[in-house]
Amino acid sequence: SPKSSSLFLLPYPNDHIKMGGAATRRARISNPRVVLIGDAGSGKTSLIISVASDSFQAKAVPVLPPTCLPANFYGDGIPLTIIDTSSRLEDRSKLEMECKTADAIVLTYACNKALTLARVSSYWLPELRRIGVKVPVIVVGCKLDLRTDEQPNLEKTMAPIMRKYKEIETCIECSALRQVQVAEVFYYSQKAVVHPTAPIFDQETQTLRPLCVRALKRIFINCDHDRDGALSDAELNEFQVKCFGAPLQPSEVVGVKKVVADKLPEGVNENGLTFTGFLFLNALFVERGRMETAWTVLRSFGYDDKIRLRDDLLQNPSFKRSPDQVLQVFIVCLWFDILQVGRKTLSCVHINLADCGVDRQSC
Repeated sequence: SPKSSSLFLLPYPNDHIKMGGAATRRARISNPRVVLIGDAGSGKTSLIISVASDSFQAKAVPVLPPTCLPANFYGDGIPLTIIDTSSRLEDRSKLEMECKTADAIVLTYACNKALTLARVSSYWLPELRRIGVKVPVIVVGCKLDLRTDEQPNLEKTMAPIMRKYKEIETCIECSALRQVQVAEVFYYSQKAVVHPTAPIFDQETQTLRPLCVRALKRIFINCDHDRDGALSDAELNEFQVKCFGAPLQPSEVVGVKKVVADKLPEGVNENGLTFTGFLFLNALFVERGRMETAWTVLRSFGYDDKIRLRDDLLQNPSFKRSPDQVLQVFIVCLWFDILQVGRKTLSCVHINLADCGVDRQSC
Protein backbone atom coordinates (compact mmCIF):
# COMPACT_ATOMS: atom_id res chain seq x y z
CA SER A 1 0.00 0.00 0.00
CA PRO A 2 1.16 3.62 -0.50
CA LYS A 3 3.39 5.15 2.16
CA SER A 4 1.79 7.64 4.53
CA SER A 5 4.96 9.73 4.45
CA SER A 6 4.94 10.22 0.69
CA LEU A 7 4.47 13.75 -0.57
CA PHE A 8 2.46 12.83 -3.63
CA LEU A 9 1.13 9.28 -3.26
CA LEU A 10 -2.44 9.19 -1.97
CA PRO A 11 -3.71 6.32 0.21
CA TYR A 12 -6.31 3.88 -0.94
CA PRO A 13 -9.79 4.75 0.38
CA ASN A 14 -9.50 2.95 3.72
CA ASP A 15 -5.75 3.23 4.39
CA HIS A 16 -6.13 6.54 6.20
CA ILE A 17 -8.03 4.93 9.06
CA LYS A 18 -4.83 3.68 10.73
CA MET A 19 -2.56 6.47 9.57
CA GLY A 20 -0.87 8.87 11.99
CA GLY A 21 1.51 11.77 11.46
CA ALA A 22 3.71 14.43 13.00
CA ALA A 23 1.01 17.05 12.71
CA THR A 24 -1.41 14.93 14.74
CA ARG A 25 1.13 14.38 17.50
CA ARG A 26 1.77 18.09 17.76
CA ALA A 27 -1.88 19.13 17.66
CA ARG A 28 -2.97 21.30 20.54
CA ILE A 29 -6.26 19.47 21.12
CA SER A 30 -5.22 16.39 23.06
CA ASN A 31 -8.69 14.87 23.60
CA PRO A 32 -11.34 16.06 21.13
CA ARG A 33 -14.92 15.99 22.35
CA VAL A 34 -17.47 14.87 19.74
CA VAL A 35 -21.18 15.29 20.46
CA LEU A 36 -23.83 13.25 18.61
CA ILE A 37 -27.20 14.88 17.91
CA GLY A 38 -30.16 14.02 15.70
CA ASP A 39 -33.76 12.87 15.72
CA ALA A 40 -34.92 10.08 18.01
CA GLY A 41 -34.33 6.69 16.42
CA SER A 42 -31.80 7.98 13.89
CA GLY A 43 -29.10 5.62 15.18
CA LYS A 44 -26.90 7.74 17.47
CA THR A 45 -26.53 5.29 20.34
CA SER A 46 -26.11 2.21 18.14
CA LEU A 47 -23.37 4.01 16.21
CA ILE A 48 -21.41 4.67 19.42
CA ILE A 49 -21.83 1.09 20.67
CA SER A 50 -20.72 -0.23 17.29
CA VAL A 51 -17.49 1.77 17.13
CA ALA A 52 -16.60 1.10 20.76
CA SER A 53 -17.33 -2.64 20.84
CA ASP A 54 -17.37 -3.83 17.20
CA SER A 55 -20.85 -5.20 17.88
CA PHE A 56 -24.48 -4.25 17.33
CA GLN A 57 -27.17 -4.13 20.00
CA ALA A 58 -30.72 -4.26 18.71
CA LYS A 59 -32.05 -2.85 21.99
CA ALA A 60 -29.66 -0.13 23.07
CA VAL A 61 -30.09 2.02 26.17
CA PRO A 62 -31.74 5.40 25.48
CA VAL A 63 -28.60 7.48 26.14
CA LEU A 64 -25.06 6.24 26.76
CA PRO A 65 -22.63 7.78 29.26
CA PRO A 66 -19.53 9.42 27.74
CA THR A 67 -17.53 6.92 25.68
CA CYS A 68 -13.77 7.22 25.12
CA LEU A 69 -11.92 5.74 22.16
CA PRO A 70 -8.35 5.07 23.35
CA ALA A 71 -5.33 6.94 22.03
CA ASN A 72 -4.23 3.98 19.90
CA PHE A 73 -7.62 3.51 18.22
CA TYR A 74 -6.59 5.36 15.07
CA GLY A 75 -2.88 5.00 15.68
CA ASP A 76 -2.29 8.73 16.12
CA GLY A 77 -1.95 8.95 19.90
CA ILE A 78 -5.10 11.03 20.44
CA PRO A 79 -8.05 9.71 22.46
CA LEU A 80 -11.57 10.72 21.43
CA THR A 81 -14.46 11.38 23.81
CA ILE A 82 -17.92 10.70 22.34
CA ILE A 83 -21.03 12.21 23.93
CA ASP A 84 -24.49 10.73 23.31
CA THR A 85 -27.55 12.98 23.64
CA SER A 86 -31.31 12.73 23.94
CA SER A 87 -33.57 14.57 21.50
CA ARG A 88 -36.45 14.71 23.98
CA LEU A 89 -37.85 18.16 24.62
CA GLU A 90 -37.29 17.87 28.37
CA ASP A 91 -33.58 17.22 27.74
CA ARG A 92 -33.10 20.18 25.41
CA SER A 93 -31.14 22.34 27.84
CA LYS A 94 -28.64 19.53 28.43
CA LEU A 95 -28.30 18.95 24.69
CA GLU A 96 -27.53 22.64 24.16
CA MET A 97 -24.93 22.57 26.93
CA GLU A 98 -23.21 19.54 25.40
CA CYS A 99 -23.19 21.16 21.95
CA LYS A 100 -21.60 24.34 23.31
CA THR A 101 -18.71 22.35 24.79
CA ALA A 102 -18.17 20.21 21.67
CA ASP A 103 -15.10 20.30 19.44
CA ALA A 104 -17.14 18.71 16.65
CA ILE A 105 -20.76 17.71 16.07
CA VAL A 106 -21.96 14.46 14.49
CA LEU A 107 -25.47 15.11 13.17
CA THR A 108 -27.31 11.87 12.38
CA TYR A 109 -30.29 10.93 10.26
CA ALA A 110 -31.75 7.54 9.33
CA CYS A 111 -31.19 6.47 5.72
CA ASN A 112 -34.58 4.78 5.66
CA LYS A 113 -36.51 7.77 7.06
CA ALA A 114 -36.70 10.74 4.69
CA LEU A 115 -38.11 13.03 7.38
CA THR A 116 -34.98 12.70 9.54
CA LEU A 117 -32.85 13.76 6.56
CA ALA A 118 -35.14 16.72 5.83
CA ARG A 119 -34.83 17.86 9.44
CA VAL A 120 -31.05 18.06 9.13
CA SER A 121 -31.48 21.33 7.22
CA SER A 122 -34.94 22.39 8.38
CA TYR A 123 -34.25 22.08 12.12
CA TRP A 124 -30.88 20.83 13.36
CA LEU A 125 -28.43 23.00 11.42
CA PRO A 126 -30.43 26.22 12.03
CA GLU A 127 -30.71 25.25 15.70
CA LEU A 128 -26.94 24.87 16.03
CA ARG A 129 -26.52 28.35 14.58
CA ARG A 130 -29.20 29.74 16.87
CA ILE A 131 -27.42 28.56 20.02
CA GLY A 132 -24.07 29.84 18.74
CA VAL A 133 -22.27 26.56 18.05
CA LYS A 134 -19.35 27.21 15.68
CA VAL A 135 -17.55 23.89 15.30
CA PRO A 136 -17.25 21.44 12.37
CA VAL A 137 -20.33 19.34 11.66
CA ILE A 138 -20.20 15.80 10.26
CA VAL A 139 -23.56 14.77 8.76
CA VAL A 140 -24.00 11.00 9.11
CA GLY A 141 -26.65 8.79 7.58
CA CYS A 142 -27.16 5.74 9.82
CA LYS A 143 -28.90 2.45 8.97
CA LEU A 144 -27.37 2.27 5.50
CA ASP A 145 -28.39 -1.41 5.39
CA LEU A 146 -32.04 -0.27 5.28
CA ARG A 147 -31.58 2.18 2.38
CA THR A 148 -33.58 1.37 -0.77
CA ASP A 149 -32.88 2.27 -4.39
CA GLU A 150 -35.86 4.63 -4.38
CA GLN A 151 -34.29 6.92 -1.78
CA PRO A 152 -32.40 10.02 -2.98
CA ASN A 153 -28.68 10.01 -3.77
CA LEU A 154 -26.62 11.36 -0.86
CA GLU A 155 -24.44 13.63 -2.99
CA LYS A 156 -27.36 15.23 -4.81
CA THR A 157 -29.27 15.70 -1.59
CA MET A 158 -26.43 17.14 0.48
CA ALA A 159 -24.73 19.34 -2.12
CA PRO A 160 -27.13 22.30 -1.76
CA ILE A 161 -27.20 21.92 2.03
CA MET A 162 -23.38 21.98 2.20
CA ARG A 163 -23.32 25.12 0.04
CA LYS A 164 -25.65 26.85 2.50
CA TYR A 165 -24.08 25.51 5.70
CA LYS A 166 -20.31 25.89 5.39
CA GLU A 167 -19.82 24.38 8.84
CA ILE A 168 -20.50 20.92 7.37
CA GLU A 169 -17.10 19.28 7.07
CA THR A 170 -18.22 16.10 5.32
CA CYS A 171 -21.15 13.73 4.86
CA ILE A 172 -21.00 9.96 5.16
CA GLU A 173 -23.42 7.04 5.43
CA CYS A 174 -22.83 3.99 7.61
CA SER A 175 -24.35 0.85 9.06
CA ALA A 176 -23.82 -0.07 12.70
CA LEU A 177 -25.42 -3.46 12.02
CA ARG A 178 -23.07 -4.31 9.15
CA GLN A 179 -20.05 -2.44 10.54
CA VAL A 180 -19.85 -0.37 7.35
CA GLN A 181 -17.93 2.93 7.62
CA VAL A 182 -18.50 3.17 11.37
CA ALA A 183 -14.86 3.84 12.26
CA GLU A 184 -14.69 6.38 9.43
CA VAL A 185 -17.41 8.48 11.04
CA PHE A 186 -15.31 9.21 14.11
CA TYR A 187 -12.07 9.38 12.16
CA TYR A 188 -13.55 12.25 10.13
CA SER A 189 -14.86 13.83 13.33
CA GLN A 190 -11.41 13.75 14.90
CA LYS A 191 -9.81 14.92 11.67
CA ALA A 192 -12.16 17.92 11.52
CA VAL A 193 -10.84 19.05 14.90
CA VAL A 194 -7.16 18.20 14.58
CA HIS A 195 -6.86 19.10 10.88
CA PRO A 196 -9.58 21.74 10.31
CA THR A 197 -10.49 22.82 6.79
CA ALA A 198 -11.69 26.37 7.43
CA PRO A 199 -8.33 28.08 8.19
CA ILE A 200 -6.77 26.61 5.04
CA PHE A 201 -9.47 26.32 2.40
CA ASP A 202 -12.39 28.50 1.33
CA GLN A 203 -15.22 26.09 0.52
CA GLU A 204 -17.19 28.74 -1.36
CA THR A 205 -14.43 29.76 -3.78
CA GLN A 206 -12.70 26.34 -3.68
CA THR A 207 -9.31 28.00 -3.20
CA LEU A 208 -6.61 28.13 -0.54
CA ARG A 209 -7.06 31.05 1.82
CA PRO A 210 -4.67 34.02 1.45
CA LEU A 211 -3.04 33.42 4.83
CA CYS A 212 -2.32 29.81 3.88
CA VAL A 213 -0.83 30.90 0.55
CA ARG A 214 1.32 33.42 2.41
CA ALA A 215 2.59 30.75 4.80
CA LEU A 216 3.35 28.36 1.94
CA LYS A 217 5.28 31.11 0.19
CA ARG A 218 7.48 31.58 3.25
CA ILE A 219 7.99 27.82 3.49
CA PHE A 220 8.91 27.58 -0.19
CA ILE A 221 11.44 30.42 0.04
CA ASN A 222 13.00 28.96 3.18
CA CYS A 223 13.45 25.63 1.36
CA ASP A 224 14.84 27.25 -1.80
CA HIS A 225 18.39 27.49 -0.46
CA ASP A 226 20.06 28.50 -3.73
CA ARG A 227 17.39 31.16 -4.37
CA ASP A 228 16.82 30.12 -7.98
CA GLY A 229 13.03 30.19 -7.67
CA ALA A 230 12.58 26.41 -7.74
CA LEU A 231 13.03 23.43 -5.45
CA SER A 232 15.69 21.09 -6.79
CA ASP A 233 15.43 17.35 -6.16
CA ALA A 234 17.71 17.73 -3.13
CA GLU A 235 15.73 20.69 -1.74
CA LEU A 236 12.46 18.85 -2.31
CA ASN A 237 13.79 15.85 -0.42
CA GLU A 238 15.00 18.03 2.45
CA PHE A 239 11.49 19.48 2.67
CA GLN A 240 10.04 15.96 2.59
CA VAL A 241 12.26 14.73 5.43
CA LYS A 242 11.53 17.78 7.59
CA CYS A 243 7.77 17.36 7.23
CA PHE A 244 7.26 13.61 6.92
CA GLY A 245 10.42 12.06 8.31
CA ALA A 246 11.34 10.05 5.20
CA PRO A 247 12.89 10.94 1.84
CA LEU A 248 11.30 10.36 -1.54
CA GLN A 249 12.76 7.73 -3.81
CA PRO A 250 14.16 9.04 -7.13
CA SER A 251 11.19 7.58 -9.00
CA GLU A 252 8.84 9.34 -6.59
CA VAL A 253 10.53 12.69 -7.20
CA VAL A 254 10.02 12.16 -10.90
CA GLY A 255 6.39 11.28 -10.18
CA VAL A 256 5.84 14.46 -8.17
CA LYS A 257 7.09 16.66 -10.98
CA LYS A 258 5.12 14.72 -13.59
CA VAL A 259 1.88 15.15 -11.64
CA VAL A 260 2.49 18.89 -11.58
CA ALA A 261 3.76 19.24 -15.17
CA ASP A 262 0.79 17.31 -16.59
CA LYS A 263 -1.69 19.72 -14.99
CA LEU A 264 0.38 22.90 -14.75
CA PRO A 265 3.36 23.16 -17.13
CA GLU A 266 4.67 26.33 -15.45
CA GLY A 267 4.83 24.41 -12.15
CA VAL A 268 8.11 22.77 -13.17
CA ASN A 269 11.17 24.23 -14.91
CA GLU A 270 14.74 23.13 -15.57
CA ASN A 271 15.68 23.93 -11.94
CA GLY A 272 12.88 21.95 -10.33
CA LEU A 273 9.48 22.61 -8.73
CA THR A 274 8.43 26.28 -8.92
CA PHE A 275 6.35 28.06 -6.29
CA THR A 276 3.33 27.77 -8.59
CA GLY A 277 3.86 24.01 -8.71
CA PHE A 278 4.46 23.82 -4.95
CA LEU A 279 1.21 25.68 -4.34
CA PHE A 280 -0.61 23.42 -6.80
CA LEU A 281 0.55 20.27 -4.96
CA ASN A 282 -0.62 21.57 -1.58
CA ALA A 283 -3.96 22.65 -3.04
CA LEU A 284 -4.33 19.20 -4.63
CA PHE A 285 -4.05 17.47 -1.27
CA VAL A 286 -6.64 19.78 0.25
CA GLU A 287 -9.06 19.27 -2.64
CA ARG A 288 -8.72 15.49 -2.20
CA GLY A 289 -9.51 15.73 1.51
CA ARG A 290 -5.92 15.21 2.70
CA MET A 291 -6.01 18.01 5.26
CA GLU A 292 -3.54 16.14 7.48
CA THR A 293 -0.88 16.52 4.77
CA ALA A 294 -1.36 20.28 4.50
CA TRP A 295 -1.33 20.69 8.28
CA THR A 296 1.80 18.54 8.60
CA VAL A 297 3.60 20.95 6.29
CA LEU A 298 2.38 24.07 8.11
CA ARG A 299 3.04 22.75 11.60
CA SER A 300 6.47 21.46 10.65
CA PHE A 301 7.42 25.04 9.86
CA GLY A 302 6.06 26.47 13.12
CA TYR A 303 2.48 27.48 12.33
CA ASP A 304 -0.38 27.10 14.81
CA ASP A 305 -4.04 26.27 14.18
CA LYS A 306 -4.73 29.84 13.00
CA ILE A 307 -1.79 29.71 10.56
CA ARG A 308 0.26 32.09 12.64
CA LEU A 309 3.75 31.39 13.87
CA ARG A 310 3.65 29.78 17.30
CA ASP A 311 4.28 32.06 20.25
CA ASP A 312 7.18 29.94 21.49
CA LEU A 313 9.00 30.59 18.20
CA LEU A 314 8.36 34.32 18.18
CA GLN A 315 9.25 34.84 21.83
CA ASN A 316 12.40 32.71 21.70
CA PRO A 317 15.50 34.93 21.39
CA SER A 318 17.28 32.07 19.60
CA PHE A 319 14.78 32.24 16.73
CA LYS A 320 16.58 30.61 13.80
CA ARG A 321 17.09 32.63 10.64
CA SER A 322 19.24 32.37 7.56
CA PRO A 323 22.22 34.71 7.00
CA ASP A 324 20.14 36.77 4.56
CA GLN A 325 17.13 37.11 6.88
CA VAL A 326 16.40 39.92 9.33
CA LEU A 327 14.31 39.64 12.51
CA GLN A 328 12.32 42.86 12.75
CA VAL A 329 9.71 43.76 15.39
CA PHE A 330 6.50 45.52 14.42
CA ILE A 331 3.47 46.42 16.52
CA VAL A 332 0.49 45.34 14.50
CA CYS A 333 0.67 41.77 13.20
CA LEU A 334 1.54 38.15 13.87
CA TRP A 335 2.66 36.67 10.58
CA PHE A 336 5.45 36.53 8.04
CA ASP A 337 5.82 38.90 5.12
CA ILE A 338 8.10 37.77 2.37
CA LEU A 339 9.96 40.47 0.49
CA GLN A 340 12.17 39.63 -2.43
CA VAL A 341 14.83 42.20 -3.23
CA GLY A 342 16.61 41.10 -6.40
CA ARG A 343 17.99 37.64 -5.59
CA LYS A 344 17.97 38.37 -1.85
CA THR A 345 15.05 37.42 0.38
CA LEU A 346 14.08 39.13 3.60
CA SER A 347 11.70 37.40 6.02
CA CYS A 348 10.21 40.04 8.32
CA VAL A 349 8.64 38.56 11.44
CA HIS A 350 5.76 40.67 12.72
CA ILE A 351 5.36 40.32 16.48
CA ASN A 352 2.68 41.63 18.79
CA LEU A 353 4.73 43.50 21.38
CA ALA A 354 2.21 42.99 24.16
CA ASP A 355 2.34 39.23 23.67
CA CYS A 356 6.13 39.34 23.95
CA GLY A 357 6.05 41.39 27.16
CA VAL A 358 7.82 44.32 25.53
CA ASP A 359 7.08 47.86 26.62
CA ARG A 360 6.32 49.94 23.51
CA GLN A 361 8.12 52.93 25.05
CA SER A 362 11.35 50.95 25.37
CA CYS A 363 11.50 49.97 21.66
